[in-house]
Amino acid sequence: MIGTDIHPHATLPRHAKETLLGQKGIVLWFCGLSGSGKSTIAGALEQVLHDQGRFCIRLDGDNLRAGLNGNLGFTDDDRLENIRRTAELSKLLAANGVIVLCSLITPRGELRDLARGILGSDFSEIYVKASYAACEARDPKGLYAKAANGNVAHFTGRDSVFEEPQEPSLTLDTERLSVEDATFEVLEFLRTKRVIA
Repeated sequence: MIGTDIHPHATLPRHAKETLLGQKGIVLWFCGLSGSGKSTIAGALEQVLHDQGRFCIRLDGDNLRAGLNGNLGFTDDDRLENIRRTAELSKLLAANGVIVLCSLITPRGELRDLARGILGSDFSEIYVKASYAACEARDPKGLYAKAANGNVAHFTGRDSVFEEPQEPSLTLDTERLSVEDATFEVLEFLRTKRVIA
């Protein structure tokens, strides 16, 4: 809650920023297990949007935890604060016409609901779907091997639950789709939402 000594300042209206950029602000919230392909798809999408002259920012869970959220662990309370901070930052960016690509595991429905509550109509949940076995086989960061040896606490999908989204805006099954095909599906979604032409 905003204290009585805090007085947020008005900025230029959102439509002015969106007109300047030739796009609409939105937050694409990529959630899924570690290794499902969230960051890979978001990175490919960022490149395509950049090449098209679109202004987007990618907020990756690992990068955020290296700075803004560097003081947070993986307990339930820390995960909640991680999502809250990221959603609030994303809200500011989207309100200024930026296409925001968030890649965070976001394992529980209540965490995604928190982000949705903060972001409102700017929030689009993109479920990057892959089974634990598929992600374990990929294991791009070596985390699954460490978790199997008991060296990673609160590992999502093993020690702590991942709740599949019930009604995501878009589902990308990375056991079926290539990175290119998944990226194309997100671009089509953005066109449908009239974020880009």
